[in-house]
Amino acid sequence: MAEITITRVFDAPRERVWAAWTDPARIAAWWGRRGWSTPPESVTLDVRPGGVFRLNSINDEDGREMPLETTYREVVEPERLSFGEATVTFTDLGDGRTEMVFYTTADMTPDTLRTARGGLTSAFDRLSDHLESHI
Repeated sequence: MAEITITRVFDAPRERVWAAWTDPARIAAWWGRRGWSTPPESVTLDVRPGGVFRLNSINDEDGREMPLETTYREVVEPERLSFGEATVTFTDLGDGRTEMVFYTTADMTPDTLRTARGGLTSAFDRLSDHLESHI
């Protein structure tokens, strides 16, 4: 089993980071690596244990699709979201800053692990940009 842990600190209050993960229009604005888009109409977020987390990212260049459909396992607003094999925690650092820790495990080859880590890093760069532009 491969593990991925990515930690980011955002200059945004925890409630705004939470909303970026739980509001369909907001997650559509940043989800996926750069060069991919997530149509808002493809997003379903039923943010409760047992609820669906569904979206579809589309490669802007060649139209390839990357659908995601999973189930929320745990929802503790505004502190923690668990879905599929992933858990995201949000810690209020004070001064309007939030630490986000994304953790997941998956059965991946080393190449797939590198690709997944790169995609997540790019997506979280987009999340940072989104949070900065939507005060």
